[in-house]
Amino acid sequence: MTQWLQLQQLDPKYLEQVDQLYDDTFPMAVRQYLSQWIESQDWEYTADVDNEALAKVRFHDLLNQLDDQYSRFSLEKDFLSQHNIRKIKRNLQDRFQDDPVSMAMIINRSLKEERQILLSAQNTESMQETTSDVMMEKQRELDNKVKDIKNRVQESEQNIKKLEDLQDDYDFKNNDLLCKEELNGVIPTEELNRMKVHIASLFMNLNTKRKEVVGQMADVLNVAEQMQIELITLELPDWRKRQQMACIGGPPNVCLDQLQNWFTTVVECLLQVRQQLKKLLELEQKYTYEHDPITHSKISLEDRTLSLFKSFIANSMVVERQPCMPTHPQRPLVLKTGVQFTVKVRLLAKLQEFNHTVKVKVFFDKDVTERRKGFRRFNVLGTNMKVMNMEESNNLAAEFRHLQLKEQKATGGRANDGPLIVTEELHTISFEAELCHAAMVFNIVATSLPVVVISNVSQLPSGWASILWYNMLNSETKNLSFFLNPPPVTWGQLSEVLSWQFSSVTKRGLNDEQLRMLGEKLVGQRAVNDPEAAIPWSKFCKGGSEKNFTFWLWIEGILDLIKRHLLSLWNDGCIMGFVSKEHGKALLNDKYPGTFLLRFSESNRDGAITFSWVEHTANEEPQVRSVEPYTKKELSAVSLPDIIRNYRVMAVENIPDNPLRYLYPDIPKDIAFKKYYSKPKDKPEPMDVKNPEDYIKTELISVSEVTLSQLQEHIMPLSPEVYGELERALPPNFPRLIDMDLENQIME
Repeated sequence: MTQWLQLQQLDPKYLEQVDQLYDDTFPMAVRQYLSQWIESQDWEYTADVDNEALAKVRFHDLLNQLDDQYSRFSLEKDFLSQHNIRKIKRNLQDRFQDDPVSMAMIINRSLKEERQILLSAQNTESMQETTSDVMMEKQRELDNKVKDIKNRVQESEQNIKKLEDLQDDYDFKNNDLLCKEELNGVIPTEELNRMKVHIASLFMNLNTKRKEVVGQMADVLNVAEQMQIELITLELPDWRKRQQMACIGGPPNVCLDQLQNWFTTVVECLLQVRQQLKKLLELEQKYTYEHDPITHSKISLEDRTLSLFKSFIANSMVVERQPCMPTHPQRPLVLKTGVQFTVKVRLLAKLQEFNHTVKVKVFFDKDVTERRKGFRRFNVLGTNMKVMNMEESNNLAAEFRHLQLKEQKATGGRANDGPLIVTEELHTISFEAELCHAAMVFNIVATSLPVVVISNVSQLPSGWASILWYNMLNSETKNLSFFLNPPPVTWGQLSEVLSWQFSSVTKRGLNDEQLRMLGEKLVGQRAVNDPEAAIPWSKFCKGGSEKNFTFWLWIEGILDLIKRHLLSLWNDGCIMGFVSKEHGKALLNDKYPGTFLLRFSESNRDGAITFSWVEHTANEEPQVRSVEPYTKKELSAVSLPDIIRNYRVMAVENIPDNPLRYLYPDIPKDIAFKKYYSKPKDKPEPMDVKNPEDYIKTELISVSEVTLSQLQEHIMPLSPEVYGELERALPPNFPRLIDMDLENQIME
């Protein structure tokens, strides 16, 4: 199967990536029509600049292949396809007739990118299949256990009905025997004996059936206890952990619906068991005897059933959506005073009798075990009580949409005089509900993950850093003094979470090379090979670096820069981004002159981007140059693709030159950035001569000035005649073009 056919079988998200590889420069239609021929050629060898003759041959071969395809369309009388392929051929001739190597580069790059997409899809599919298989197997096991407990309860229900019928039959016949015995001799002795034997047999059956029913109910409770371990001890904490990871940018949390179905089924079964126990007690009251199985087991069965029911109810309320400000949906758990936030709680035991009967109330920092000195205190404003209902969704839930926090005024000192700064203070929001059922009252509590409360939006990045650190390392909800002595995180943990910060707000996370640079920046070379390398909180966010800003604030500035000005370029993989200046030089040294890459500035707190390109000196030695980084201010005026298109270096005799030719590794600049360039403005109307205040329109162009001495090593040696002409043409005070050693060589 050809590579092209394999690609067409991928999921839509991968097909979108394939779609981005092709545009009018080299249309996808050509890739489709000539897929087998294209894949049979060695385009990597053809794309070498030293193989221009071969590239020219391949270019004409491609045109011939298009002619053959045109002939096939002619036989099929497909006029539209004929028209399209004729147009494609003309465009290819216009673009690549004089530069066939560029076409070879494009095809080579596209084939490589296709292979990467295929490999990524295969790896993802393999991982998903493995994970999915494990999850599906686990889900099947739980489904089977839930089905088993339902079947057992139904069997028990049927057996209780049989027991009731058997006991009624025994009562009737036993009473009949007693009546006949009272007649004293009227009934023959043999008949009475037969009746006694039959009654004895019925009693044995009754006793056996009672043992069977009691045993079945005990088995139901055994399965329910297993489900208690599976759901409350394992599945629910696992869901909460996945929710933690989803809150800090990880994979979306698995829906609660399946967990709710399991909880609800088990609780319904326990309620049925309680009803069945009542029925057994009624049967016991009607008739009991020595060593009655019901009398012997009823207390144990009642206690176990009630204990299980309480356990499931007590654990059934969860915070389905953690506290979050609608203005910052990708930064949950960071709340600003005076700004509304939302939070949603849900009852996993979805019983119709609970609808509109369960009231939930919100509390802030209630029952904090230690009244932490100096920590701020807050009041919750807005509607802090709601009734759970099934109206808004098919779940039993209550959503609080208009809550706000207001700081309590400090008495006798400043508001925050504790051991931690504001963004390291952790607080919790708790939810209490009272549930009444069958004359029983249950108090249920659910607690949010710890939140950070800020008073100024400038504190949001630092507050989010605290949320990241806590949720990477802690699963508890009440460890509010965590930052008094925060433990370190491993590079393996942090690297994954850093990548999530990008994939959660863009379509692209961080690759291994980008993470390698960040790891070296934090813990040095050992991060490359040691995922267990420890990173302290102070190095990540607490203290300033030599540039007076923390590692995290630098990352946050870059994230904001991408969201505001570079989103499409980042999503399409045009930005290498996290590459050190030294590594950038190493990557560019062996590339064609004019090859450049885009990397983020390491010295700008608020996020900035620069491009570095390679030039060759007169001795064919590579030299890498970098432009002064562009900040949000410059990018607000001119987009980065337009800067790259129009960038100029003022060279000899003030002739501007654009040194940027190929985006790393070898993509022609205009092919890489053409779709991002600003469209040409409409032709302006002629100026009205009557209005002398009309202005001539201008365009912003990035220009770097380079002195002649800086260009010296990039020009070929000059003859004495040319050198003399240049010297005479320069102004008296202009810097000398060639240094004295070279001048002496020329004069000799």
